[in-house]
Amino acid sequence: MNDASRLNPTPVVKHWRPKSDPQGAYVEALRAELKEAKAAGRRLALGAARHSMGGQSLPRDGTAITFDNSWFDVDTANSVYRVSAGTRWAEVIAKLDPLGFSPKVMQSNNDFGVASTFCINAHGWPVPFGPFGSTVRALRLMLADGSIVECSRAKNAELFSLAMGGYGFFGIILDLDIEMATNVLLAPTSEILPPHVFAEKFVAAAEKDTSVLMAYGRLSVARANLFDEALMITYRAISPQPGRLPAATNGSALAWLLNDIYREQTGNEAAKRARWYAETRVNPNLGKGFTTRNSLINEPVSNLRNPYPTRTDILHEYFVPPDRFTEFLVACREVIPPARAEFLNVTLRYVAADEISVMPFAPAPRIAAVMSFSQEMSPEGEVDMIQTTERLIERAVDLGGAFYLPYRLHARRDQVERAYPNVAHFIERKRFYDPTLLFRNTMWDVYFA
Repeated sequence: MNDASRLNPTPVVKHWRPKSDPQGAYVEALRAELKEAKAAGRRLALGAARHSMGGQSLPRDGTAITFDNSWFDVDTANSVYRVSAGTRWAEVIAKLDPLGFSPKVMQSNNDFGVASTFCINAHGWPVPFGPFGSTVRALRLMLADGSIVECSRAKNAELFSLAMGGYGFFGIILDLDIEMATNVLLAPTSEILPPHVFAEKFVAAAEKDTSVLMAYGRLSVARANLFDEALMITYRAISPQPGRLPAATNGSALAWLLNDIYREQTGNEAAKRARWYAETRVNPNLGKGFTTRNSLINEPVSNLRNPYPTRTDILHEYFVPPDRFTEFLVACREVIPPARAEFLNVTLRYVAADEISVMPFAPAPRIAAVMSFSQEMSPEGEVDMIQTTERLIERAVDLGGAFYLPYRLHARRDQVERAYPNVAHFIERKRFYDPTLLFRNTMWDVYFA
């Protein structure tokens, strides 16, 4: 098996796709797999869409399980839906959209499995929310001994906080109860800003302007003028709302063209400048741009497909205290331009404080910088990426920030421990709940073993 980077071919003994259902007919089959793996001394890891890069779904010489079918139970009166672990976000939107609802927070893009999003505690761009786990009310978790426990903030609260952003180390999530929001028609507002004022204005829009429901930012990425301009996009509900909302679309109708422009940036500084001009000066003048909440978040990874067989897309993500954001930009200007990798994009998001998970990347409000690089699939390209990643992590952690663990496993162990000060406690509780270390993956080997 491999991951989305195409750089981690990993031998496994078995790959199994169970068929889940609300009645739980697959539960005994899952228990049998746990028993078999434990008896053979094999590790076991879960996955869904398998778009990860950090090894969290790859069990070397072990059993890989992929959840890939779904069931739903929607409670519109209480704005909650129950969903099976392997349900994809595209399926969630398709189910909720006709009912007038939307995921309160979800991972972008829409290909990923819901339980996988919980296990990495991914965030989205609705505001003013924290990571996805903040909207999960409860879940059922199968432990290493095959027993099933219900977890929430009030019941088995420690396991709930460990499984949230726990990378699958504590058990198999069977299903989750999740909060949903009302779907509405939104209108965008674009604002070009000097980078040094972006953080203040962005956080104010997310935290203080109650009319703002969605928000994100971008920065210019051409090497010569890296991060010289910032763009802030906010979305507000129009008034009055139409009697009937249009059905959610599946990404932009011009996705193929936008992807072509995006890919032209590889090795082409003029294309980077042209894309920035189009995004900041042309796009805001093309029309009102009304869209529903569901349509905004309903975009597949294929819209960013990579056509180059000798290059691979690598994601980084850094979580920066807003008052240190300008210093982070200075650090990036020093580290990124000399790198061999092509820097294609950075999207900025607001993340409210995570007060629940044991391994929070945002213990206080943070600006998330989601970065996309195009890397050569060569030894030279790999060495360059490792060095660039280490340098960016070092600077971000020095500023009181953190980096996202689920991407390439290029951090040093001391950097993991500095960014996540609860890591020793996290490992100790892992060994308590799973003393035979049944639930292990490549990430465990590199960062926690």
